[in-house]
Amino acid sequence: MRDINILHEDQHSIIINKPAGLAVQGGKGINFSLDDYFKNFGAVLIHRLDRDTSGVLLAAKENDAARFSKIFGAQRKAEKIYTAVCADRPENDKGVINDDLLVHGAVKKSETKYKLMKTGKLSGIDFEYSVLELELGTGRMHQIRRHLAMINCPVLGDDKYGNFQLNKNLRKSIGLKKMLLHASRLIIKEFNIDITAPFPAYFNLFLS
Repeated sequence: MRDINILHEDQHSIIINKPAGLAVQGGKGINFSLDDYFKNFGAVLIHRLDRDTSGVLLAAKENDAARFSKIFGAQRKAEKIYTAVCADRPENDKGVINDDLLVHGAVKKSETKYKLMKTGKLSGIDFEYSVLELELGTGRMHQIRRHLAMINCPVLGDDKYGNFQLNKNLRKSIGLKKMLLHASRLIIKEFNIDITAPFPAYFNLFLS
């Protein structure tokens, strides 16, 4: 079993700092998934993160699964804060991206709030990056990644919606092989939960 960083555990839930590259659900070619991991704690996953996204992930103990599902579902009482390192910078220092997204053939209303935390440049590489704090108003597939690409600020290391040439340059110059999107904080007031997940080491060059 993989070494997973447990951030919090009580009688209601278990919360981990998910590493990038770890699958949430099992499937073809996947030998280990978080679904399997949480079964050892008598817990079930309530929400999801993309395989290449790191950060806070919660599973509910079986007796509380229904309550947590409502909080993450229609009630939307769970505050999920993300941090992304992006190419370029948005036109405004804060705002809302509400472009509709196509999900499984249907057009869905979508909302992502963002706030600019810092900008910077890497020595020897001709581009500006920005660090954004983001909060989801809706939970569509790949929503943050798609919305940031729509405003020409794709997440660095994103091999599906990102700037592929820039990603290639960063792999060669600084060895960046991971996507720089992290679920950094989870707040659920009903359960007195306010958990922050430390950033993976490969964020350090951009956050320092």
